[in-house]
Amino acid sequence: MLDFEYYTPTKVFFGKSKEKEVGKIISQYGYKKIMLQYGKGSIKASGLYDDIINALNQYEIEVVELGGVEPNPKIEFVREAVRIAKREGVELVLAVGGGSVIDAAKYTALGAVTDCDVWDFVVGKQKPTSALPVACVLTIAAAGSEMSWSAVVSDLSLNMKRGLASDLIRPLFAVCNPELTYTVSPYQTACGITDIMAHTMERYFTPCEPVDITDQIAEGILRSVINAARVVMKEPNNYEARANIMWASSLSHNNLTGCGRINSLPVHQLEHAVSGEYDNVAHGAGLAVLFPAWAKYVYTYNIPRFAQFARNVWAVNEVDDKKAAEIGIESMTEFFKSIGMPSTLREFGINLDAIDKLTDLCTFNNTRTVDSVIKLGSKEIKDIFKLCC
Repeated sequence: MLDFEYYTPTKVFFGKSKEKEVGKIISQYGYKKIMLQYGKGSIKASGLYDDIINALNQYEIEVVELGGVEPNPKIEFVREAVRIAKREGVELVLAVGGGSVIDAAKYTALGAVTDCDVWDFVVGKQKPTSALPVACVLTIAAAGSEMSWSAVVSDLSLNMKRGLASDLIRPLFAVCNPELTYTVSPYQTACGITDIMAHTMERYFTPCEPVDITDQIAEGILRSVINAARVVMKEPNNYEARANIMWASSLSHNNLTGCGRINSLPVHQLEHAVSGEYDNVAHGAGLAVLFPAWAKYVYTYNIPRFAQFARNVWAVNEVDDKKAAEIGIESMTEFFKSIGMPSTLREFGINLDAIDKLTDLCTFNNTRTVDSVIKLGSKEIKDIFKLCC
């Protein structure tokens, strides 16, 4: 087991109707003026917007409202949010939505207390030193941003999707009511399930020795999500299944499943290149295509690990490690298909002609490699992309 630091300061309010307590929660922290960020209006159609506003009004919390966050949140939105937050003197940024809304709020929180452009943090020109507090009411179980120290943002003018990590942007608190996910479409539910599994699996498949307790936590999360997914795709209003998926979202990306080992999330790096170049690609759907291809490419470099994954997650009953590993990868691939996820880049209209550009985006024009079970350079990344077509 490698040395590690584990820091999870986010306070979680989990359960039915907890969103109606958000005004009380914020008032207990002493904040009186907040920015409310959300997506394109689904919270208004569902009635959640009214519940949030009523909860805030009850405690006389002043609200500066800014809707319109898109999937794969855009830097232009963040820049506008930063301008408004500075002008209005907001004290906290409250995100009501999924990972994209929370990530936009995190970048807003960074930008509101600095004079530099937020994109400078993303590309490493500036290092963040302070931020407004961020909080969230979660409506989609997927990204795990509600408890993580990371966030991604896209600049469409550059066709770039990049991220940063900082303890400054860990949410102060997260309100998690599984009932709020009942109306999430089957496709987006499946995208979320895939993202949760990818966050867990990428911390599981690392170039270091096994860590028994961390392995068992990761394997348990994966089994729970798989079981819940099979229920929720048939019964979208099943509270227990939705609750298990929502809690797994948080646990999969607060680094609990990475304690004691190296963490790099290589498949996420590949997917960011895809959805950065093709904004129509949902993050989870991209992962569903890329993860099996990555696994097929690297598994021979750590067959015992992939065999353990096959037996402990997919209940593969095969004594030969190599065969077990291959069956496990196939089981994962078929599971993603069973919940409605794509299996090739062609399903997004992406063909072999795009591989060179995607490789350049992922390697920052051949200036970096991606840590994985093996180091992924331009050749390896290009090969993996080809397996996806």
